[in-house]
Amino acid sequence: MADDRLKLMEEQKKVIKERMSDIKHKIAVMSGKGGVGKTTISVNLAMMLAKQGKEVGILDADIHGPNIPKMLGAEDKLPEVGTGKITPVIVPPRIKLMSMAFLLSSKDAPVIWRGPMKMGAIRQFLADVEWGKLDYLIIDLPPGTGDEPLSIAELIQDIDGAIVVTTPQDVALLDSRKAVTFANTLQVPVIGIVENMSGFICPKCGERIDIFKVGGGKNAALDMGVPFLGAVPLEANIVKSSDNGVPVVLDEESEVLKAFEKITTKVEEIVGIK
Repeated sequence: MADDRLKLMEEQKKVIKERMSDIKHKIAVMSGKGGVGKTTISVNLAMMLAKQGKEVGILDADIHGPNIPKMLGAEDKLPEVGTGKITPVIVPPRIKLMSMAFLLSSKDAPVIWRGPMKMGAIRQFLADVEWGKLDYLIIDLPPGTGDEPLSIAELIQDIDGAIVVTTPQDVALLDSRKAVTFANTLQVPVIGIVENMSGFICPKCGERIDIFKVGGGKNAALDMGVPFLGAVPLEANIVKSSDNGVPVVLDEESEVLKAFEKITTKVEEIVGIK
């Protein structure tokens, strides 16, 4: 029985390698702790790339908290499941999406799984989903440095690297540094650090208020010798747009859009050099 399981895992690894060979760039988005807006960064980065005409996929690897379908307005869609293959959900303009949320019996159903089952699900998402030829696969990881990030690092040997998301306050920065060390330990390149919630933009007067301090992400990047990709301000319309399934970068008047334009350019430059 154990031998059969090991054989299946080896076969899956071979299939994953073949699937991933059709994808030019694989980027993991991670954070040392929850609540820093990691999924918001993943969704809006993917949308920015898609707006530029890139072929983009998103793997929602947050097994316990799969929120990307909600943030892309795809909650009511379902992937097509056939014999040994899964066709991902397509989100306009042309983003391919796979998430555990599509496989739950209801929106309120929790995933009560231990590590091996979560790792098995991620292997399936990589091996059985027909991602096709992509320019970018964005992998949204759960917070922390546990099973899911370990599985991705193990299964995607040629991953371009990880983007670490933090907020400016000291508690988040402590954990973001651990995420950088985690990536370095596993020999996963760190593409850079993004400082999210970097100042609140008042919707009435346009004044910036540094609720969570500012500049901590940049300082952490300098201290740890990794690139600083940019700072994303906090706007009132981010919550509304996310709840409505419309990424905020589709708002041409948003200050967040301007921040993501710079971040996306830096990400493309860094992974292009690799």
